Amino acid sequence: MALLEVQGANVRFGGHAAVRDVDLAVEAGAITGLIGPNGAGKTTTFNVITGLQDTVSGRVVLDGRDLSGAKAHMRAQAGIARTFQRLEVFGSLTARENVLTAAEIRRSWSHDRRMDPAAVTDALLERVGIAAVAHERVDAMPTGLARLVELARALATQPKVLLLDEPASGLDESESQRFADLLLELAGEGMAILLVEHDVQLVMQVCTTVYVLDFGAILAVGTPEEIQQDRAVLDAYLGAPEVTA
Repeated sequence: MALLEVQGANVRFGGHAAVRDVDLAVEAGAITGLIGPNGAGKTTTFNVITGLQDTVSGRVVLDGRDLSGAKAHMRAQAGIARTFQRLEVFGSLTARENVLTAAEIRRSWSHDRRMDPAAVTDALLERVGIAAVAHERVDAMPTGLARLVELARALATQPKVLLLDEPASGLDESESQRFADLLLELAGEGMAILLVEHDVQLVMQVCTTVYVLDFGAILAVGTPEEIQQDRAVLDAYLGAPEVTA
């Protein structure tokens, strides 16, 4: 059974069906991609999973536990963390203060007094590659670095499932490759990752399964190779006969 499941999710904004009967399965130790055109419903689906968006119908199940009625903070405590398409960081704080805040919150709700938030913070800053700018204010950072701060802050909650909404935006080619390597390391350690990203090459490089959303509904599901050859996906989104990783 998948670690995270979305079952038959439906979201409406007035007369508009933003998400239509969406089913997703995210496995532990794997990176699952969620791609599609702008407005396809990807971020809305993330909001459903994290409790920021009510549904007309459907369920969100984490490790066999139905979280459909749970508030956002309860889902976070259960093990779901995310980043946002539009950066959500504490701009007036430094990179280290951002991550430390999350680590301290994690310790308070887990009641694990053996956890050292400062040590966790420093290790994560090093791991995502921003230790050198740890004491810089985040609102003074380029977008790419600020996204890495947001990633480290999410990891500080020690999630079972990590949802990443366009995390490579603002990264150059070498930074994107280091980011891909980090995602593969995290998955190799058992984390379940759901990745929304317009960098199709990155998605095809790191994901084992890819879901394609179009007009709020699942258009296709498959391996990267299968998705790159799916005619409906090519017509709706990729717009080329093949995308090479």
